[in-house]
Amino acid sequence: MAAKSPRAFPRLSDIDLTKRIKATEYEAKLEKLQQKLTRIQQAYLFAGRSAVLVFEGWDAAGKGGTIRRISAALDPRSFKVWPIGAPRRYYLDRQYFLRFMERLPPRGAITTFDRSWYGRVLVERIEELTPEKRWRAGYREINDFERMIVDDGTRIVKLFFHISPDEQLRRFESRLNDPLKRWKLSYEDFRNRNRWDDYAKAIDEMFEKTSTKDAPWTVIPANDKKFARIAAMTAITKCLSKGVDLSPPALDTTVIDAASEHFDMTPSLVESLAGRTD
Repeated sequence: MAAKSPRAFPRLSDIDLTKRIKATEYEAKLEKLQQKLTRIQQAYLFAGRSAVLVFEGWDAAGKGGTIRRISAALDPRSFKVWPIGAPRRYYLDRQYFLRFMERLPPRGAITTFDRSWYGRVLVERIEELTPEKRWRAGYREINDFERMIVDDGTRIVKLFFHISPDEQLRRFESRLNDPLKRWKLSYEDFRNRNRWDDYAKAIDEMFEKTSTKDAPWTVIPANDKKFARIAAMTAITKCLSKGVDLSPPALDTTVIDAASEHFDMTPSLVESLAGRTD
């Protein structure tokens, strides 16, 4: 019997950070991807599907800008963004995954985590905020948690935004010089740069231990913000649309009947509204 090939997982050193996109190409692709996201949301809402988007990455790597472009295309009534920071005391005294479980999407909704449960094997590991025994157990616990989510019918897209140290420093300086963006900078941003190699090692181990068949990691080359947005949104739409009918939902017959009293509708329009096509 032939030996099984090892499971593939990404590595930071394999990512081409030179990738760019032209402005005109970016605008055209952004519009198409936002339109597709709108259709995906409608399909999920009416079919009772759900999805979780996980955004991780280096500080200033462009996660927020990408999330804003996604949010612009979606109805907030069935789309929620959860920014994840340090847990408050209530959650420190309880099971680690509780605050994430409470924020999982209901049927018909899509939820984005701006940072996530991966803090256990990243910041908590590097800053020694939890014992080594616990963060090492975190890989297995995370895989079990995500398997539970997938088994429950929710799709997961996990994205890591990767930039170079030099590009990060340029973005820090840009934020420092922009009065409207200075709030994004913190002392921890600069302190974390001094642990870049430690974080890179932890990130690669995170990919190795938690990039699974049902919840794989996608690394986004993010030195060019526009390229990163398109790459991330392409990965999201590809995963969420796979095997899903994105046709506009049919209207209830009572709505069609009421509309016909006010509008002169052709038989073909009525058929289309009812979702019946030849």
